[in-house]
Amino acid sequence: MGMSVGPGNTEEGGVTPEMNTTPLIDVMLVLLVMLIITIPVQTHAVKLDMPAGPPPPRPENMVEPEIITIEVDFDGTVIWNGSVLNSREEMEQQMTLKAAQQPQPEVHLRPNKLVKYKYVAAVLASAQRLGLNKIGMVGNEQFMD
Repeated sequence: MGMSVGPGNTEEGGVTPEMNTTPLIDVMLVLLVMLIITIPVQTHAVKLDMPAGPPPPRPENMVEPEIITIEVDFDGTVIWNGSVLNSREEMEQQMTLKAAQQPQPEVHLRPNKLVKYKYVAAVLASAQRLGLNKIGMVGNEQFMD
């Protein structure tokens, strides 16, 4: 790319339109400086002490915990291991008994796809308040679509 001096370099004798690239280069340099400044912030790593090797063998006297399945139907009905509970008090009595067991049983909560969140939240709140610590949601694949 050369520099044109005077009107004699073009056939029409007019001005050659050229884009002024100085502002674009300035913006690019500012972005480059910002990138150079922010990259060291993003490369900080968190040191984790992960276990190496295979997991330790299970002790032979270890007892498998009981698994309780709680289903919450679309209308808020609570089903405890296949049997329908008539009231929240009945559910809380069952939870109180299971929370006192050693080892504490695992609770698998399976909400219906159409149930309102308030019913599931009530079951979770009761379980937490009464001391059940091992709670897991199962059947989440039904919510994928």
